Amino acid sequence: MIRQYTHADEAALFALLREEGGDWKDYWGEDGRERYAQALVRSSTFVAYEGDTLTGFVRCKNDHDFEIIIHDLLVRKQSRGRQTGHALMDSVIASFPGVPVYVMSDVDPYYEKQGYRRIGSVFQVE
Repeated sequence: MIRQYTHADEAALFALLREEGGDWKDYWGEDGRERYAQALVRSSTFVAYEGDTLTGFVRCKNDHDFEIIIHDLLVRKQSRGRQTGHALMDSVIASFPGVPVYVMSDVDPYYEKQGYRRIGSVFQVE
């Protein structure tokens, strides 16, 4: 199930970020948690669940319907390969029909595999 993020998802989402580790610590660590919690609410954020388990999320910003920029996409390691990331991206596209969607990422192979078109340093989703 994919739906809009609410404050009730905060604990599960931050647990996912901690579990992933790496650069995500900038978001869940002491210095970034409060700011990132605010960013999640101020952005268009979608969460994916399998039962009661948060399996992934996508966070994007709408630039007044000129473009949508995907800033964050993360799928729980155990849930990868099940099309969760693709379904989250589809939710963004469906929520902003006719608006170009771009990804700012340093995980280029994933987006190339999805067939998204590279435009300079970003990928165009649709």
